[in-house]
Amino acid sequence: MRRTLITGAEGQLGVALALGFPGADARGRGELDVTRPFSAEADLVLHAAAWTDVDGAEADPAGAELVNVVGTRNVVALGAPVVYFSSDYVFSGEKRTPYVESDEPAPRSVYGRTKLAGEREVREGWIVRTSWLFGWTGKNFVRTMLRLGAERDEVRVVDDQRGCPTYVGHLAAATRSLVELPRGIWHVAADGECTWAEFAAAIFEEAGLACRVVPISTEEFGAPAPRPAYSVLRSERAGAPRLPHWREGLRECLARLEET
Repeated sequence: MRRTLITGAEGQLGVALALGFPGADARGRGELDVTRPFSAEADLVLHAAAWTDVDGAEADPAGAELVNVVGTRNVVALGAPVVYFSSDYVFSGEKRTPYVESDEPAPRSVYGRTKLAGEREVREGWIVRTSWLFGWTGKNFVRTMLRLGAERDEVRVVDDQRGCPTYVGHLAAATRSLVELPRGIWHVAADGECTWAEFAAAIFEEAGLACRVVPISTEEFGAPAPRPAYSVLRSERAGAPRLPHWREGLRECLARLEET
């Protein structure tokens, strides 16, 4: 039995990992602040603690670096193999075919640069690049759309960014098989692809909400941080975990929300 430590256990991915790895030492920020050196007994670390506020990172690059880079350095210092959860935002988005592991990263945002720098701190372990995470806890696009869809007749949603919305429950299950595979960089994201506007429309359809989606451009939305226009991830590595379609993940997430 491997002694497994989960960082960021209060976040949406950390919650899913704790369910997927029963018996793991799952610690949230209140119990474990990765920005400070710490000690722990572990044979494997699932490093889910991260700065995930993409726009906030533009305003506070030092804060994002402290969590995503220094925090990862402190985790690596434990000496155990690490599963580091990275992002599709390490890519520029200039391609129009899926990004694979051998593609050269070129992040456009502070968030993307700090996630890439965090990757480079990992000496022994698995770097898992994933995309547009959502789950039944925490702050994410699905929960935001459900709230807005219940309050409004229409919402304006960006329609010129394309990615793979990935359900944290599916990613956590894939992580169990991934740690039996060779170490290195792996792309693990949901099957299928869509824009944020298409994702929003699917959320309203599956949830039975009569809310209309008004497609807008990234420029119209005016977010502080630049995003890749295209960040679909696929793996070129033999034996890579294959996740279900994002729409199946959406249905499972909505079912879980109904239970809570």
